[in-house]
Amino acid sequence: MENTSTVKELSLAERERAAVIGPGHTFATITDKIASIVLHEPSPASWWLGLLIGLTLLSGLGLSVGYLLFKGTGIWGINIPVGWGFAIINFVWWIGIGHAGTLISAILLLLKQRWRTSINRFAEAMTLFAVACAAIFPVIHTGRPWLAAYWLFPYPNTMALMPQFRSPLMWDVFAVSTYGTVSLLFWYVGLIPDLATLRDRATAKFQKIAYGILSLGWRGSAVHWHRYETASLLLAGLATPLVLSVHTIVSFDFAVSVIPGWHATIFPPYFVAGAIFSGFAMVVTLSIPIRAIYGLQDFITLKHLENMAKVMLATGWIVFYGYLMEIFIAWYSGNEYERYMMINRQMGPYAPFYWALIFCNGIAPQIFWWKKARTSIPILFIMSIVINIGMWLERFIIVVTSLHRDFLPSSWGMYWPTIWDWMTYAGTLGLFLTLFFLFIRVLPMISIFEMRTIIPQAKVAGVHK
Repeated sequence: MENTSTVKELSLAERERAAVIGPGHTFATITDKIASIVLHEPSPASWWLGLLIGLTLLSGLGLSVGYLLFKGTGIWGINIPVGWGFAIINFVWWIGIGHAGTLISAILLLLKQRWRTSINRFAEAMTLFAVACAAIFPVIHTGRPWLAAYWLFPYPNTMALMPQFRSPLMWDVFAVSTYGTVSLLFWYVGLIPDLATLRDRATAKFQKIAYGILSLGWRGSAVHWHRYETASLLLAGLATPLVLSVHTIVSFDFAVSVIPGWHATIFPPYFVAGAIFSGFAMVVTLSIPIRAIYGLQDFITLKHLENMAKVMLATGWIVFYGYLMEIFIAWYSGNEYERYMMINRQMGPYAPFYWALIFCNGIAPQIFWWKKARTSIPILFIMSIVINIGMWLERFIIVVTSLHRDFLPSSWGMYWPTIWDWMTYAGTLGLFLTLFFLFIRVLPMISIFEMRTIIPQAKVAGVHK
């Protein structure tokens, strides 16, 4: 009898762990919980603290960019031969962060994965904010945007030279702008039913007007739902290839060159895998504090966190395989420059950073083979931060170690970021945090109507999906 009861208890615990929503919820409790965070509950002290940190860092961005526009890129650590520094490193890192939102919202929607429901809304918002942070760097890395940035835009003009359409930097403009536009549309279309819910529940006049305008006259009719589903599927179909194309094109910034360490066909696939890897790590970093602060453990369950850990484990292996292939090809190619590039990475002046990224991206994620690690909140949170540090180090190693020692020893040099490099990077983190904390305060961070479709009563009531 004891064994039987133990088995029953274990099976119950397993069912609760596997659930994508806590037990006992109804249509009303889901709506009340999510809507009240926006409409009624006062902001907790942790929200104010996070917003304050974000605004403080954001002020540093304003100061550093202002000084950059006044003095030029000489305030950064870039030099000859390292002409690319923090601006490109952070651009690629932020674009990678934004990949998880599109994957969760589009691909998992098409695959009908129900566990995406609790995390897709703020993952999509994270994508938009990350793209906004990334978009700053291509503009400011010219130093004098009003003299140089317009070369990136293909508009008719009377100048002697037109934009170079064969340049991967031009491809970046098209890819990132398309990615940002589709992500914004997908995010906003998904918000419309919930904006209507907030409109109907708001008591303040300003809120009723604002949410009423943003909800575009949504009334939940069959026609509205049909158009909503059609638009969602179309946008998901458009967004899915962008997951592959955007970071592939970003990798071409490096892969189409002849620089040892950049000229590699492995770059597109492992850049895409690395983007998903770091993007899911950032989703975990954000979702763990959010579920604790707002009491959303029933909505963002251990099942969600475990699934994201599995995705990080899989994509981490793809990234690690890319590292191993770089080492193998450098040896197998017989090219002395490629061989020296890899030796320099492993034993040169930046070797500690290289081995740190191998640990963060290759060795540390192997802990996710154990279920206890995948369902441990402290381990998940620490590992998500470790992975994002590792992915930033990857971009640093790719950019810097390939440039500071290339073909001619007479042109070798060292690169170290200045205080202005660090302030700009920290400032974009502040911009990201500020936008994210404002988002969770004024808009539902979890999709209300999608959460209502996964409770048991939804099948009985025939709730529209």
